[in-house]
Amino acid sequence: MKVDGPLAVLDRWGRAALPGAVLLFFVLLTLAPLRARGTEVIVVNGGSSDDTAALARRSADFVITSARGRAVQMNAGAALARGDVLLFLHADTRLPDNADRLVLDRLTRSKRAWGRFDIAIEGKHPLLPIIGAAMNVRSRLTGITTGDQAMFVTREAFDAVNGFPEISLMEDITLSRRLKRVSRPLCLPARVTTSGRRWEERGVLRTVLLMWRLRLAYFFGTKPDVLARRYSDAPTDPA
Repeated sequence: MKVDGPLAVLDRWGRAALPGAVLLFFVLLTLAPLRARGTEVIVVNGGSSDDTAALARRSADFVITSARGRAVQMNAGAALARGDVLLFLHADTRLPDNADRLVLDRLTRSKRAWGRFDIAIEGKHPLLPIIGAAMNVRSRLTGITTGDQAMFVTREAFDAVNGFPEISLMEDITLSRRLKRVSRPLCLPARVTTSGRRWEERGVLRTVLLMWRLRLAYFFGTKPDVLARRYSDAPTDPA
């Protein structure tokens, strides 16, 4: 399989408070070199009513609005994208400088259909680097990728599995399972950097335990809508 581009980066954000809007702005700045090399950047707004969309238009090829929901937003962006390879990026995550070249070159050489980056989590809490390292090891062992790891996939493979399942939570887990039937994931050691804000706001250990409980419940058949409510209702750290 030869994948020589173009690459489409799809960035999504929802009802962002000011920190989220600022993060999106700086993430788009880091994508400027990739865009100059031919990468298409698409931003999907899932409910923000501030001026973020106007700011994003200066640094993206397309800025669109869709119904709220991670899977819905990413599928909406993918439908618009013209790239041979799609890369899904959260608004609080930054790619390495040469991400476009890494993805296209390594997909071609490995003959795999999809993959992800290793992750580093920014923040003050001393456990965040350990959590990031554990996520990378777990992903290599299981072949399951989370959205924080900047999943990328060929258009052919994405269409073959009908895109992201439009469920309230665990859409990345479910897509990974489907894509594993197409090929093993390509696990790039280059790191994306993501914000640890949600871990620190909810409590680092509390968030880790919550996510493991949710994944276990999903494995045993709990519906994604129920899991999404549990995730939304989880308390933040009073500290």
